[in-house]
Formats: sequence, C-alpha cells, structure tokens
Amino acid sequence: MAVEGTQPLKTSAVAGADLSANAQYRYVKLNADNQVILCAAATDIPCGVLQNNPVSGDVAEICVIGETKIDSDAALTAGWLIGPSADGQADRKIPGTDTTEYICGQVKIGSGAAGGKATAFVNCASPSRAA
Repeated sequence: MAVEGTQPLKTSAVAGADLSANAQYRYVKLNADNQVILCAAATDIPCGVLQNNPVSGDVAEICVIGETKIDSDAALTAGWLIGPSADGQADRKIPGTDTTEYICGQVKIGSGAAGGKATAFVNCASPSRAA
C-alpha cells in the first residue's frame, strides 16, 4: 500500500494545463512560462511530483524533496531508481543504460503492477542523468 511521508521541500506553482484528471502523483516539469505541466518524455527534467488535482490556472502543489505516493508506469520494486516516463508516471532508470534520462527517486514500497501506486523517496531539486 502506497503511503505519504515527510516532505521537507514542497512548493506551489500555477498549473499550465488541466491536471485534474490522472496527473496527481505524477512527475511534473516547468514550462517556458514557469508553470507546471505533466512530464511528456522520459528525458524531461522533473521539478517534482504533483500532490493535488488543479485545473489550468489553479495552484499546483508539488513535492520537490520527500516521501510521496507516485503512479507507476510498470511494476516497481523497492530499491529501484526511478524517474519520469513519457506520461509522467514513474519508471525504472538503470545507470549506464538510460543515459539520457533523469534519476530523481528511489522506490520504498513497490507498486506491484503498471498503473498502481508506489511509495518513493524523491529528490527533484537536482536530478542527475543515469549515466
């Protein structure tokens, strides 16, 4: 069962798109207007994990560093390194293989299946490539 934990760095920003359906607990990034939108590529640099369901123009709450629920793109296992997939869900990142993708978390409690919820420690303040 996925759980929330301590989130020492949370922030907010204006939602640059409608994030009210299927975006909560997914990776988000900043657009050119410094608004939050869903990550749309595995190579996107996330600024955090969305914690609420804002419509365009509303306030988006974002976990930048901390323990959070996260949507999984595939079954995730505790200890795996993760980052965004092409739809903002978390997927496994393998150092030396996924060299153009960013690692910004580690699974604490696995999801069991694609589309499930995992619990992860995230750090999107300074993600690094899986080089």
